[in-house]
Amino acid sequence: MWDYTEKVKDHFYNPRNVGNIANPDGVGEEGSLACGDSLRLMFKLDEKGRIKEAKFQTFGCGSAIASASALTEMIIGKTLEEAEKITNQDIAEYLGGLPPEKMHCSVMGREALEAAIANYRKEDVEALRARKGQVVCECFGVTDNEIVRVIKENQLRSVEEVTNFTKAGGGCRRCHPRIEELIAGVIGVEQKQEAAHPSLKKMSNIQKMKLIEEALEREIKPTLRADGGDLELIDIEGDRVVVALRGMCSSCPSSELTLKKYVESKLREFVSEDIIVEEAKP
Repeated sequence: MWDYTEKVKDHFYNPRNVGNIANPDGVGEEGSLACGDSLRLMFKLDEKGRIKEAKFQTFGCGSAIASASALTEMIIGKTLEEAEKITNQDIAEYLGGLPPEKMHCSVMGREALEAAIANYRKEDVEALRARKGQVVCECFGVTDNEIVRVIKENQLRSVEEVTNFTKAGGGCRRCHPRIEELIAGVIGVEQKQEAAHPSLKKMSNIQKMKLIEEALEREIKPTLRADGGDLELIDIEGDRVVVALRGMCSSCPSSELTLKKYVESKLREFVSEDIIVEEAKP
């Protein structure tokens, strides 16, 4: 028997914002009936670009219904930039916590929201799927990039925890060795970063530039080039990194999302959490 909070029970028995929106601005779908949980999230914006309406449809357990219900309440009134900062931990905390075995429901909510925002911005679906990486868990269709992201965001350290958050490894278990490798990889990178530069704020501008250039060449540019784009480092001023998008990226309507959600997040991961990325003005 799961130990649910009163707020989880309330959102399960009295879910908010269930249903459809006529002509929604953004729609996102995550999960599948084959995996046991499926969520469809949609929203409508007002004239100021804030979410004025959000609704969902889901097939899943009480935690899935409660997480989706809570998420709609959390995003109404927010801009897309504010909404996309919501993490799965934020959803769980809003509900007063979820059983460890049900944390994957909050992850599914976060991913459905990201898909809906991407749909509104008319991002290329195939490019989004490619960025999710290679499938590790065939039973539930979970990729390596999805697993690594959840490991980092929630400080997971065991296969059991990864299964609780993503379902990966909860079927035939053949992917357990690969999941263990991904966990070890994340821990190794974190330890290496701590040993190499325990206080990134004390780095000289030249040292920081070198780390940024390495991260751009190793982690960022290959992905952009795979989609026909590229990026050029223009200047570094303290924690402010100025870049210019090239190729397909320069004319992409989602260039701002690429800079903030991909380039900036990667540099914050590999260099410093204080990094701010800006596009060079023409």
